[in-house]
Amino acid sequence: MTKLPVIAIFDIGKTNKKLLLFDEHYKVVHEESTQLEETADEDGFACEDVTLLTNWVKETFEKVSQDERFQIKAVNFSAYGASFVYLDKNNEVILPLYNYLKPYSPELQKFFYDTYGGESMVSKETASPVLGNLNSGMQLYRLRYEKPEKFAQIAYALHLPQYLSFVLSGKLHTDITSIGCHTNLWDFQEKRYHEWVKAESIAEKFAPILKSDAIAGYTEEKIPAGAGLHDSSSALIPYLASFHEPFVLLSTGTWCITLNPFNHSQLSDLELHQDCLCYLSYEGNPVKASRLFAGYEHEQQTKRLAEFFNVPNDHYKTVEYNPAIVQSIIETKTFAKTSDDDVMIKESAFANRELLQFSNYDHAYHQFIADLITQQVYSTNLVLKGTKVKRIFVDGGFGKNPIFMHMLADAFTDVEVFAASVAQASSLGAALAFHKNWNTKALPTDIIELKFYAESKQ
Repeated sequence: MTKLPVIAIFDIGKTNKKLLLFDEHYKVVHEESTQLEETADEDGFACEDVTLLTNWVKETFEKVSQDERFQIKAVNFSAYGASFVYLDKNNEVILPLYNYLKPYSPELQKFFYDTYGGESMVSKETASPVLGNLNSGMQLYRLRYEKPEKFAQIAYALHLPQYLSFVLSGKLHTDITSIGCHTNLWDFQEKRYHEWVKAESIAEKFAPILKSDAIAGYTEEKIPAGAGLHDSSSALIPYLASFHEPFVLLSTGTWCITLNPFNHSQLSDLELHQDCLCYLSYEGNPVKASRLFAGYEHEQQTKRLAEFFNVPNDHYKTVEYNPAIVQSIIETKTFAKTSDDDVMIKESAFANRELLQFSNYDHAYHQFIADLITQQVYSTNLVLKGTKVKRIFVDGGFGKNPIFMHMLADAFTDVEVFAASVAQASSLGAALAFHKNWNTKALPTDIIELKFYAESKQ
């Protein structure tokens, strides 16, 4: 039996851990997933169990390597960011993989920013809003001051994707997509580690930077391995591989994140205050991004609507786009007013609307989406304005919501708006980044499904 040539991708989320096999046309031909029990750090705060994860990766890879149906030609990794695994001089894991949601010491945080020029300056230089442990460099800073004896034992600090690569290849590398995502580590203007990283003896804990498309090393089975990618950067790769005209990707889920790979301007104080950040693409270029908590808001308001109108929580899925309702919202001027303040990125105007004013669920839901769109337009414009973007691609949950999509198209009349769908985007990105090392076929042109939404003729 002829074995099918494939690339294996480990896609490690905080909840779901997956192994996917892609064929040479980048179709998923095999998938395994698991959820692993968390452990706790020395303070009792929940965190990833590195031992469990390491064993699962090794065992799953060994099993699939022996599967007679597949010939594994390469392996790469996509994983969540802001998380370090610490190795000692013997390359043994020391310390827990601290959870980025763990609260950060306000006193230590103040000391850090006071030392290096203040929050505004450091945030601009590193394109990182002040986020505590979510700025992964701050985790090493904390260890240096709170656990100096443990800090001294660290030979290497590897972001999680690069640790996974080390597990199978035995090689130690650092990757630009992990360093460049709100870590406080990278100086975006100087294109090197920020001065504080060297001053605090942290730079020496990092392995050499490896290009995202380079071979990091080889597994025991002599299979080439990549160094791994930060999952958000990885999910953008299918779009960068498929489209060359400037575009913006609106990635929707709990957070709606607008990503503009064609906006290279430095972040302003206003943008940082409005939850904007930059990170580095797999090619090392800055990607400006703005965030809105819109998926969470949708969850809260649809619960409220369901309770008021006595319908199931997911009743909104049955609501069809109604241009007449939209027209009535426009005519009665009940679109929320756009203002240049941070109210726009907090909860929507709908949260304060009296539900008694709506005759039915459909009308109320259209009004809610109208209020959400007002916020989304504000958030997206933070990274869209001043660039030559002609297309907005919307992926994730809101891309499947015709009411949201029609209203978004009406709001952005000078750009084309598409619902976009990519199966397993972060895994696929990690596979595409490693293309030249395993696949002689041309990159496919049909990996993204698009649906165009035209502006309504009111």
